[in-house]
Amino acid sequence: MAEQTVTVRLTQARDYQFDVHFADQVPVLRADEPPPLGQGSGPSPVQLLAAAVGNCLADSLLFALRKFKQQPEPIAAQVDAEVGRNAEGRLRVLGMTATLTLGVPADTLEHLERVLGSFETYCTVTQSVGAGIPVTVQVFDAHGARLK
Repeated sequence: MAEQTVTVRLTQARDYQFDVHFADQVPVLRADEPPPLGQGSGPSPVQLLAAAVGNCLADSLLFALRKFKQQPEPIAAQVDAEVGRNAEGRLRVLGMTATLTLGVPADTLEHLERVLGSFETYCTVTQSVGAGIPVTVQVFDAHGARLK
């Protein structure tokens, strides 16, 4: 049974441009396909998917560290979505690589190993997407040291 239902409403502006309505107090977002279908005047559906994965992972990492009263800010995230053809020749998101970067050196954070071992499991979006699309997660500290 669902604990809640999240509703997003889309209305066509023109051609492949859609206005995405999230909630009463959230600004409308214009999405668009890149050329040659659309004009690229807004994020594409693939970019929105990648943004959702990156945002959720960054939120989960921040939440997990803050539970231990740690201050890792500012956290940055980059998600690379590999788009290619499946066996039927249709374009699909074949995989995603999410790279999270902490805003501080690793040695300034307590309980980091414990957090790195569990934060992904709390990310609603990535765990859901990962059931159908492989998602690789990497974490680096402010000095560029790879932590995960």
